[in-house]
Amino acid sequence: MNAKDKPGLGELLRYVGELVEQGAEAHYRTMGLNYRARYTPVLRALHAGAQTVTDVTARSHLTQGAISQTVALLEADGLVSRHAVDDGRKSGIRLTAAGLALVGELELHWAAIFAAIARLEEEIGHPLRRALEDAAQALAREGFPARIAAAKAGLSIGGRTDAE
Repeated sequence: MNAKDKPGLGELLRYVGELVEQGAEAHYRTMGLNYRARYTPVLRALHAGAQTVTDVTARSHLTQGAISQTVALLEADGLVSRHAVDDGRKSGIRLTAAGLALVGELELHWAAIFAAIARLEEEIGHPLRRALEDAAQALAREGFPARIAAAKAGLSIGGRTDAE
């Protein structure tokens, strides 16, 4: 099988991500919750002490835009509220009483998700989370564009190199 026949890294990451998210959302429905899986990183970060979008972004490794959109949805659902913070340049975020109650209901579920991930890693024989953390750190050291350029410089297709 050559490279043209294999899915790329981005395709595989998105596919695995979709499978995990769809499975989590299906389980939320069985719990009788009207809940979006995208809420989880924000709620977990706030429950762990994050107080601003910047804090949540740092803990979750998601983009500030994605976190801001999710916070707006959470606010519309009455699960978080915004408040002024000391420096006045940004607003703080906190769980509402409904958000705290939901987090309390989800804690066991989140523990089960991590147990399911551990079982998946055991089944496949690879520490998947560790591999993804290592990949993220490596890409932070040298970005993917630089890695593509370096790889391209060493390739030749049909007797032609990229430099030609």
